[in-house]
Amino acid sequence: MNLTAFKTSLSAPAPPPEANVYLQALWHEAKGEWEKAHELTQDLPDQNAAWIHAYLHRQEGDTWNADYWYRRAGRKRPDTTLEQEWESIAAALLEEV
Repeated sequence: MNLTAFKTSLSAPAPPPEANVYLQALWHEAKGEWEKAHELTQDLPDQNAAWIHAYLHRQEGDTWNADYWYRRAGRKRPDTTLEQEWESIAAALLEEV
């Protein structure tokens, strides 16, 4: 699956079956289901989950908390729009699949 196909899947009622937990979280966030996205990533101990978690808190406007999660992800808060960051995260995760 590529980024275009993943974005197209947003019109479906559920994430694509091949989407891993990280992509599922991004899918739910894009559908306006912030809580579901947060629930999927908050307890995962790896850097991908921390990156998504950081993005979610950045979206929420909780910069301090977002910066904490960016550090856990080994990243800095980007100087891009939330849409651009969502696409960057999705593209990076799709490359790993």
